[in-house]
Amino acid sequence: MKCLLVGHLVVDTIVKGSKFETRIGGGAYYSAIALSNFCDVEVLTSVGEDFPDGWLDELRALGIKLRIIPSEKSTAYELRYLDANRRELSLLSVAERITELPKGRYDMIVLNPVAGEIPPETVEEAKTRSPFVAADVQGFIRSPRPGKVRLIEIDASFLDGLKVLHADLAEIGYLRNFGPGDAEVLLVTNGAQPGFAYLRGKGYTYRPVEVDVEESTGAGDVFLAGFVSFYSQCPFIQALKRANAFTALFLKHRSFSFSMEDVNELAVSVKVEKLNDINPWEQL
Repeated sequence: MKCLLVGHLVVDTIVKGSKFETRIGGGAYYSAIALSNFCDVEVLTSVGEDFPDGWLDELRALGIKLRIIPSEKSTAYELRYLDANRRELSLLSVAERITELPKGRYDMIVLNPVAGEIPPETVEEAKTRSPFVAADVQGFIRSPRPGKVRLIEIDASFLDGLKVLHADLAEIGYLRNFGPGDAEVLLVTNGAQPGFAYLRGKGYTYRPVEVDVEESTGAGDVFLAGFVSFYSQCPFIQALKRANAFTALFLKHRSFSFSMEDVNELAVSVKVEKLNDINPWEQL
């Protein structure tokens, strides 16, 4: 299966108390390394000369093909952790926007922006290049201006017709002109708390696997990548359970050193229930 992942690779500075480290990050990074366990992955991104070559080599070593739009600066964030699940984000710089996709068709396209780098026109183009387009809300509603991250309301009608859309619970209220049935699947995560999932507008709630973690960086991106991979192969409920297990094991190991047998075994413990409300969207 041929997959295209679109979004900025990021220079992340992780701050925990008095300690800090700089490393590769961004939704495109975490989704790409997760997807590389299931399919052939290309990443369309933009980075500057300040982006370490070793980080790009790390991705190439995983068999990931890179398509790089040159930029004066790379996108950079500071992530200051308050605890394992809460953090404050500050945008330090932004790379070039991604306004055109590679020629040809893909089995799957995943759009995972982090700083407004994917305009609605690129989303529309993606819909013509693949029958399976998935996206993460986060980068569409973040202001691209440097400083403490600020979320902005958007007309989200350009996201209509996606196969899968993922958002954090706190992000849903920033989407105008969008309902739970406007994507085939809508995934709404809430950290370690129960989340919501909608299949053609019908609501479900699920409880994530409990895992003791030092940080949750990349959790939503891995969850999205895991779900779209499983959903391309198996029914909705099964894909939802497996994606939860896949993400929990990633958070536990901070790697993908586990097996699919481990995923399937843990998935059995994920509880999924139907929402009985007439209008389950109001649950959000």
